[in-house]
Amino acid sequence: MQIGIDSFAAKGRQEGSPSINSDAASLNQLLDRIERADQVGLAVFGIGEHHRPEFLDSAPTLILAAAAARTRQIRLTSAVTVLSAADPVRVFQQFSTLDLISNGRAELVVGRGSFTEAFPLFGLKLKDYDALFSEKLDLLLAIRDNEFVTWSGQFRPALNGEGIYPRPIQNPLPIWLGVGGTPQSFVRAGMLGLPLMVAVIGGETHRFRPLVDLYREAGRRAGHSPEQLQVGLHSLGYVAATTEGAMADFYPGYAATFTKIGRERGWPPVTKAHFDALAGKQGALLVGSPEEVAQKILRHSEALGGISRVTFQMDSAELSHEKLMSSIELLGTHVRPLLQ
Repeated sequence: MQIGIDSFAAKGRQEGSPSINSDAASLNQLLDRIERADQVGLAVFGIGEHHRPEFLDSAPTLILAAAAARTRQIRLTSAVTVLSAADPVRVFQQFSTLDLISNGRAELVVGRGSFTEAFPLFGLKLKDYDALFSEKLDLLLAIRDNEFVTWSGQFRPALNGEGIYPRPIQNPLPIWLGVGGTPQSFVRAGMLGLPLMVAVIGGETHRFRPLVDLYREAGRRAGHSPEQLQVGLHSLGYVAATTEGAMADFYPGYAATFTKIGRERGWPPVTKAHFDALAGKQGALLVGSPEEVAQKILRHSEALGGISRVTFQMDSAELSHEKLMSSIELLGTHVRPLLQ
Protein backbone atom coordinates (compact mmCIF):
# COMPACT_ATOMS: atom_id res chain seq x y z
CA MET A 1 0.00 0.00 0.00
CA GLN A 2 1.29 3.45 -0.93
CA ILE A 3 1.36 6.19 1.70
CA GLY A 4 1.31 9.84 0.74
CA ILE A 5 0.38 13.35 1.79
CA ASP A 6 -1.99 15.90 0.32
CA SER A 7 -1.61 19.61 1.02
CA PHE A 8 -3.73 22.66 0.31
CA ALA A 9 -0.68 24.91 0.88
CA ALA A 10 -2.36 26.44 3.89
CA LYS A 11 -0.80 29.63 5.12
CA GLY A 12 1.50 28.64 7.97
CA ARG A 13 2.15 30.17 11.34
CA GLN A 14 4.75 32.88 10.78
CA GLU A 15 5.99 35.45 13.25
CA GLY A 16 4.33 38.86 12.97
CA SER A 17 1.32 39.87 10.89
CA PRO A 18 0.45 38.10 7.62
CA SER A 19 2.39 39.45 4.64
CA ILE A 20 3.70 38.53 1.23
CA ASN A 21 6.95 37.53 2.91
CA SER A 22 5.15 35.16 5.28
CA ASP A 23 3.33 33.60 2.30
CA ALA A 24 6.70 33.06 0.65
CA ALA A 25 7.99 31.43 3.85
CA SER A 26 4.94 29.14 3.95
CA LEU A 27 5.51 27.95 0.38
CA ASN A 28 9.20 27.34 0.97
CA GLN A 29 8.39 25.33 4.10
CA LEU A 30 5.92 23.31 2.05
CA LEU A 31 8.71 22.49 -0.41
CA ASP A 32 10.87 21.42 2.55
CA ARG A 33 8.09 19.04 3.62
CA ILE A 34 7.79 17.54 0.14
CA GLU A 35 11.54 17.02 0.08
CA ARG A 36 11.42 15.32 3.49
CA ALA A 37 8.54 13.08 2.35
CA ASP A 38 10.73 11.97 -0.57
CA GLN A 39 13.70 11.33 1.72
CA VAL A 40 11.72 9.09 4.12
CA GLY A 41 10.24 6.99 1.33
CA LEU A 42 6.65 8.21 1.01
CA ALA A 43 5.11 7.34 -2.34
CA VAL A 44 3.17 10.44 -3.35
CA PHE A 45 2.63 14.11 -2.52
CA GLY A 46 -0.45 15.94 -3.77
CA ILE A 47 -1.22 19.66 -3.98
CA GLY A 48 -4.82 20.84 -4.02
CA GLU A 49 -6.39 23.74 -5.89
CA HIS A 50 -8.28 26.51 -4.13
CA HIS A 51 -9.01 30.16 -4.76
CA ARG A 52 -9.44 31.30 -1.14
CA PRO A 53 -7.35 33.64 1.03
CA GLU A 54 -6.27 30.95 3.51
CA PHE A 55 -4.63 28.72 0.86
CA LEU A 56 -1.67 29.29 -1.50
CA ASP A 57 -2.44 26.51 -4.02
CA SER A 58 -4.23 28.37 -6.83
CA ALA A 59 -1.38 27.36 -9.20
CA PRO A 60 -0.56 23.82 -8.04
CA THR A 61 1.56 22.76 -11.01
CA LEU A 62 4.06 25.53 -10.20
CA ILE A 63 4.46 24.16 -6.67
CA LEU A 64 4.80 20.61 -8.00
CA ALA A 65 7.38 21.67 -10.58
CA ALA A 66 9.45 23.33 -7.85
CA ALA A 67 9.14 20.14 -5.81
CA ALA A 68 10.25 18.04 -8.80
CA ALA A 69 13.58 19.83 -8.81
CA ARG A 70 14.16 18.95 -5.14
CA THR A 71 13.01 15.31 -5.15
CA ARG A 72 14.01 12.04 -6.82
CA GLN A 73 11.43 9.28 -6.25
CA ILE A 74 8.14 10.61 -4.88
CA ARG A 75 5.21 10.88 -7.28
CA LEU A 76 3.75 14.38 -7.67
CA THR A 77 0.03 14.82 -8.14
CA SER A 78 -2.86 17.23 -7.92
CA ALA A 79 -5.32 16.79 -5.08
CA VAL A 80 -7.57 17.71 -6.79
CA THR A 81 -7.46 19.60 -10.08
CA VAL A 82 -10.81 21.44 -10.29
CA LEU A 83 -11.41 20.31 -13.84
CA SER A 84 -14.87 21.92 -14.11
CA ALA A 85 -13.22 25.36 -13.98
CA ALA A 86 -10.17 24.58 -16.13
CA ASP A 87 -9.30 24.17 -19.80
CA PRO A 88 -8.43 20.48 -20.32
CA VAL A 89 -5.89 21.38 -23.00
CA ARG A 90 -3.93 23.57 -20.56
CA VAL A 91 -4.31 21.03 -17.74
CA PHE A 92 -2.81 18.31 -19.92
CA GLN A 93 0.00 20.56 -21.14
CA GLN A 94 0.90 21.59 -17.59
CA PHE A 95 0.98 18.07 -16.19
CA SER A 96 2.69 16.67 -19.26
CA THR A 97 5.41 19.30 -18.76
CA LEU A 98 5.58 18.35 -15.07
CA ASP A 99 6.02 14.73 -16.15
CA LEU A 100 9.00 15.71 -18.30
CA ILE A 101 10.55 17.83 -15.53
CA SER A 102 10.11 15.06 -12.95
CA ASN A 103 11.26 12.27 -15.27
CA GLY A 104 7.90 10.47 -15.28
CA ARG A 105 6.53 11.13 -11.79
CA ALA A 106 3.45 13.27 -12.53
CA GLU A 107 -0.16 12.30 -11.88
CA LEU A 108 -3.53 14.03 -11.78
CA VAL A 109 -6.46 13.58 -9.47
CA VAL A 110 -9.34 15.42 -11.12
CA GLY A 111 -12.60 16.35 -9.47
CA ARG A 112 -15.35 18.91 -9.22
CA GLY A 113 -14.02 20.50 -6.04
CA SER A 114 -15.77 21.01 -2.71
CA PHE A 115 -15.61 24.84 -2.80
CA THR A 116 -17.39 26.98 -5.40
CA GLU A 117 -15.18 30.11 -5.67
CA ALA A 118 -13.69 28.98 -9.00
CA PHE A 119 -17.05 29.25 -10.80
CA PRO A 120 -17.62 33.02 -10.56
CA LEU A 121 -13.86 33.64 -10.77
CA PHE A 122 -13.68 32.02 -14.22
CA GLY A 123 -17.10 33.14 -15.44
CA LEU A 124 -18.85 29.79 -15.06
CA LYS A 125 -22.36 28.95 -13.86
CA LEU A 126 -22.75 26.76 -10.80
CA LYS A 127 -25.87 25.18 -12.29
CA ASP A 128 -23.56 23.59 -14.89
CA TYR A 129 -21.47 21.95 -12.12
CA ASP A 130 -21.71 18.36 -13.32
CA ALA A 131 -22.14 18.99 -17.04
CA LEU A 132 -18.92 21.01 -17.09
CA PHE A 133 -16.99 18.28 -15.34
CA SER A 134 -18.35 15.46 -17.50
CA GLU A 135 -17.56 17.25 -20.77
CA LYS A 136 -14.10 18.38 -19.69
CA LEU A 137 -13.17 14.94 -18.38
CA ASP A 138 -14.15 13.50 -21.76
CA LEU A 139 -11.86 15.98 -23.51
CA LEU A 140 -8.97 15.43 -21.08
CA LEU A 141 -9.07 11.68 -21.65
CA ALA A 142 -9.25 12.21 -25.42
CA ILE A 143 -6.12 14.40 -25.26
CA ARG A 144 -4.33 11.85 -23.09
CA ASP A 145 -5.01 9.10 -25.60
CA ASN A 146 -4.45 11.03 -28.85
CA GLU A 147 -1.77 13.44 -30.04
CA PHE A 148 -4.18 14.93 -32.58
CA VAL A 149 -7.68 15.59 -31.27
CA THR A 150 -10.99 16.06 -33.01
CA TRP A 151 -13.67 16.95 -30.47
CA SER A 152 -16.66 19.21 -29.91
CA GLY A 153 -18.74 20.09 -26.88
CA GLN A 154 -21.01 22.69 -25.29
CA PHE A 155 -18.63 24.69 -23.11
CA ARG A 156 -15.41 24.94 -25.15
CA PRO A 157 -14.56 25.67 -28.81
CA ALA A 158 -14.14 22.54 -30.89
CA LEU A 159 -10.82 20.93 -31.76
CA ASN A 160 -10.37 19.94 -35.38
CA GLY A 161 -7.37 17.68 -35.44
CA GLU A 162 -4.97 20.01 -33.62
CA GLY A 163 -1.92 18.48 -31.97
CA ILE A 164 -1.58 18.85 -28.20
CA TYR A 165 1.99 19.24 -26.90
CA PRO A 166 4.18 18.36 -25.13
CA ARG A 167 3.52 14.65 -24.71
CA PRO A 168 4.44 13.08 -21.35
CA ILE A 169 6.98 10.37 -20.59
CA GLN A 170 4.29 8.16 -19.08
CA ASN A 171 1.88 6.66 -21.56
CA PRO A 172 -0.80 6.97 -20.44
CA LEU A 173 -0.38 9.84 -18.00
CA PRO A 174 -2.03 8.60 -14.77
CA ILE A 175 -5.41 10.26 -14.11
CA TRP A 176 -7.37 9.41 -10.96
CA LEU A 177 -10.94 10.52 -10.33
CA GLY A 178 -11.44 12.25 -6.99
CA VAL A 179 -14.90 11.71 -5.49
CA GLY A 180 -16.86 12.63 -2.38
CA GLY A 181 -20.16 10.88 -1.74
CA THR A 182 -22.13 11.07 -4.99
CA PRO A 183 -23.05 7.60 -6.36
CA GLN A 184 -22.96 8.84 -9.96
CA SER A 185 -19.32 9.87 -9.53
CA PHE A 186 -18.33 6.38 -8.37
CA VAL A 187 -20.17 4.78 -11.28
CA ARG A 188 -18.58 7.18 -13.79
CA ALA A 189 -15.08 6.31 -12.54
CA GLY A 190 -15.83 2.60 -12.85
CA MET A 191 -17.26 2.87 -16.36
CA LEU A 192 -14.18 4.80 -17.48
CA GLY A 193 -11.79 2.41 -15.75
CA LEU A 194 -10.10 5.25 -13.86
CA PRO A 195 -8.48 4.72 -10.45
CA LEU A 196 -10.59 6.19 -7.68
CA MET A 197 -9.50 8.55 -4.89
CA VAL A 198 -12.21 8.66 -2.21
CA ALA A 199 -12.18 11.70 0.05
CA VAL A 200 -13.48 10.69 3.49
CA ILE A 201 -13.13 13.69 5.78
CA GLY A 202 -15.95 12.92 8.20
CA GLY A 203 -18.25 10.19 9.45
CA GLU A 204 -17.22 6.54 9.35
CA THR A 205 -15.13 5.19 6.49
CA HIS A 206 -16.94 1.83 6.27
CA ARG A 207 -20.11 3.66 5.22
CA PHE A 208 -18.47 4.30 1.84
CA ARG A 209 -18.26 0.58 1.05
CA PRO A 210 -21.54 0.45 -0.93
CA LEU A 211 -20.27 3.30 -3.12
CA VAL A 212 -16.92 1.59 -3.68
CA ASP A 213 -18.82 -1.58 -4.58
CA LEU A 214 -20.79 0.46 -7.14
CA TYR A 215 -17.49 1.60 -8.63
CA ARG A 216 -16.07 -1.92 -8.88
CA GLU A 217 -19.29 -3.35 -10.33
CA ALA A 218 -19.54 -0.57 -12.93
CA GLY A 219 -15.91 -1.20 -13.88
CA ARG A 220 -16.46 -4.95 -14.13
CA ARG A 221 -19.51 -4.47 -16.36
CA ALA A 222 -17.48 -2.11 -18.58
CA GLY A 223 -14.84 -4.82 -19.03
CA HIS A 224 -12.07 -3.34 -16.88
CA SER A 225 -9.80 -5.65 -14.91
CA PRO A 226 -9.74 -5.63 -11.08
CA GLU A 227 -6.10 -4.50 -11.24
CA GLN A 228 -7.17 -1.42 -13.19
CA LEU A 229 -9.81 -0.45 -10.62
CA GLN A 230 -7.56 0.89 -7.86
CA VAL A 231 -9.05 2.60 -4.80
CA GLY A 232 -7.23 5.27 -2.82
CA LEU A 233 -8.34 6.90 0.42
CA HIS A 234 -7.81 10.59 1.24
CA SER A 235 -8.28 11.34 4.94
CA LEU A 236 -7.47 14.04 7.44
CA GLY A 237 -4.68 12.73 9.62
CA TYR A 238 -1.62 13.37 11.75
CA VAL A 239 0.93 11.17 13.48
CA ALA A 240 2.81 11.92 16.71
CA ALA A 241 4.83 9.79 19.12
CA THR A 242 1.71 9.02 21.19
CA THR A 243 -1.99 9.01 20.44
CA GLU A 244 -2.64 11.42 23.31
CA GLY A 245 -0.06 13.83 21.94
CA ALA A 246 -1.42 13.58 18.40
CA MET A 247 -4.97 14.32 19.56
CA ALA A 248 -3.83 17.28 21.65
CA ASP A 249 -1.85 18.72 18.74
CA PHE A 250 -4.51 18.21 16.08
CA TYR A 251 -7.78 19.13 17.79
CA PRO A 252 -7.49 22.91 18.34
CA GLY A 253 -6.65 23.77 14.73
CA TYR A 254 -9.05 21.16 13.35
CA ALA A 255 -11.90 22.61 15.43
CA ALA A 256 -11.10 26.16 14.34
CA THR A 257 -10.88 25.27 10.64
CA PHE A 258 -14.05 23.20 10.44
CA THR A 259 -16.07 25.53 12.66
CA LYS A 260 -15.19 28.32 10.20
CA ILE A 261 -16.16 26.19 7.19
CA GLY A 262 -19.29 25.14 9.06
CA ARG A 263 -20.41 28.76 9.36
CA GLU A 264 -20.31 28.99 5.55
CA ARG A 265 -22.20 25.74 5.03
CA GLY A 266 -24.63 25.66 7.92
CA TRP A 267 -22.86 22.99 10.01
CA PRO A 268 -22.81 23.14 13.82
CA PRO A 269 -19.56 24.10 15.57
CA VAL A 270 -17.04 21.30 16.16
CA THR A 271 -17.05 19.89 19.68
CA LYS A 272 -14.46 17.76 21.45
CA ALA A 273 -16.97 14.89 21.64
CA HIS A 274 -17.51 15.08 17.88
CA PHE A 275 -13.75 15.09 17.28
CA ASP A 276 -13.19 12.13 19.62
CA ALA A 277 -15.80 10.12 17.71
CA LEU A 278 -14.17 10.90 14.35
CA ALA A 279 -10.76 9.95 15.73
CA GLY A 280 -12.08 6.68 17.19
CA LYS A 281 -11.69 3.21 15.70
CA GLN A 282 -14.42 3.58 13.07
CA GLY A 283 -14.12 7.33 12.46
CA ALA A 284 -12.53 8.91 9.41
CA LEU A 285 -9.66 10.79 11.07
CA LEU A 286 -6.24 9.10 10.94
CA VAL A 287 -4.87 10.72 14.09
CA GLY A 288 -2.68 8.90 16.59
CA SER A 289 0.59 7.13 17.25
CA PRO A 290 2.28 5.25 14.38
CA GLU A 291 0.92 1.94 15.66
CA GLU A 292 -2.61 3.30 16.11
CA VAL A 293 -2.64 4.92 12.68
CA ALA A 294 -1.26 1.84 10.91
CA GLN A 295 -3.94 -0.35 12.52
CA LYS A 296 -6.65 2.10 11.54
CA ILE A 297 -5.46 2.23 7.92
CA LEU A 298 -5.65 -1.56 7.75
CA ARG A 299 -9.17 -1.49 9.23
CA HIS A 300 -10.24 1.09 6.67
CA SER A 301 -8.70 -0.91 3.85
CA GLU A 302 -10.58 -4.01 4.92
CA ALA A 303 -13.81 -2.04 5.31
CA LEU A 304 -13.52 -0.75 1.72
CA GLY A 305 -12.58 -4.11 0.23
CA GLY A 306 -8.91 -3.19 -0.19
CA ILE A 307 -7.15 0.09 -0.99
CA SER A 308 -3.86 0.67 -2.82
CA ARG A 309 -3.10 4.17 -1.56
CA VAL A 310 -3.81 6.35 1.48
CA THR A 311 -3.02 10.07 1.61
CA PHE A 312 -2.96 12.26 4.71
CA GLN A 313 -4.32 15.82 4.69
CA MET A 314 -2.46 17.36 7.65
CA ASP A 315 -2.26 21.10 7.08
CA SER A 316 -5.94 21.84 7.74
CA ALA A 317 -5.31 21.80 11.52
CA GLU A 318 -3.03 24.87 11.76
CA LEU A 319 -0.06 22.76 12.85
CA SER A 320 3.41 24.26 12.89
CA HIS A 321 5.94 23.42 10.20
CA GLU A 322 8.04 21.61 12.80
CA LYS A 323 5.15 19.35 13.86
CA LEU A 324 4.29 18.60 10.23
CA MET A 325 7.90 17.67 9.49
CA SER A 326 7.94 15.35 12.51
CA SER A 327 4.71 13.70 11.38
CA ILE A 328 6.10 13.14 7.88
CA GLU A 329 9.17 11.54 9.44
CA LEU A 330 7.01 9.17 11.50
CA LEU A 331 4.89 8.26 8.47
CA GLY A 332 7.96 7.25 6.52
CA THR A 333 10.06 5.61 9.24
CA HIS A 334 7.34 3.98 11.37
CA VAL A 335 3.90 3.79 9.71
CA ARG A 336 5.17 2.69 6.29
CA PRO A 337 7.22 -0.25 7.65
CA LEU A 338 4.31 -1.35 9.84
CA LEU A 339 2.00 -1.51 6.80
CA GLN A 340 4.61 -3.34 4.73
